[in-house]
Amino acid sequence: MRRTLLLLTVLAGLAACGKKEPEIILPTDSCGAIRLQGLVGQPAEVLETIRFTQPVRVVQPGQAVTMDFSPNRLTIETNEAGRIVRIACG
Repeated sequence: MRRTLLLLTVLAGLAACGKKEPEIILPTDSCGAIRLQGLVGQPAEVLETIRFTQPVRVVQPGQAVTMDFSPNRLTIETNEAGRIVRIACG
């Protein structure tokens, strides 16, 4: 009994050592996407009224895009209805 209790204590201690708090990674906003989140849900035509100071890529459903990551580029995704569904850097 004493041996079992000791073994359980050791195993519990080892299990506790293996647990690591998840690392929180905050998104970077090098392209200003955070301040434009209010556009999500709006028709894509609203983009024609905005003057952007950085490169912008508007991605429509099924459109082929390059996989390169450009932190200063604003990527705006639209849905089939022509509404903005996502705004992010890259």
